Amino acid sequence: MTADIVKVIVSNRKARFEYAILQTIEAGIVLTGTEVKSLRAGKVNISDSYCEIHSMEVWMLNSHITEYTQGNINNHDPLRRRKLLMNLSEIRKLQSKVQEKGLTLVPLSQCTISAKP
Repeated sequence: MTADIVKVIVSNRKARFEYAILQTIEAGIVLTGTEVKSLRAGKVNISDSYCEIHSMEVWMLNSHITEYTQGNINNHDPLRRRKLLMNLSEIRKLQSKVQEKGLTLVPLSQCTISAKP
């Protein structure tokens, strides 16, 4: 039996200080190859990022993943919006809460999970 190791790449301490966290949800994120390499190197900042729901899809905006230094012309845009992977039922619940006054979606951390050999 293998145990999973969770490594926190970046944590948004600013969000925990400025907002009252009512609920946390895990979601996947769609990344390009150079973004994955920069993320593993710890070249990411999510302190000013937030999420929005458009067409029943959740998007993370304003997160900064530095361009990969050994990348080529196909390197990614550091501030591009990134799609979060969530179930439709979770998105509907979030959308109803976001429409209430004063609530917003804020990313708290980005982690990787690897299987222990």
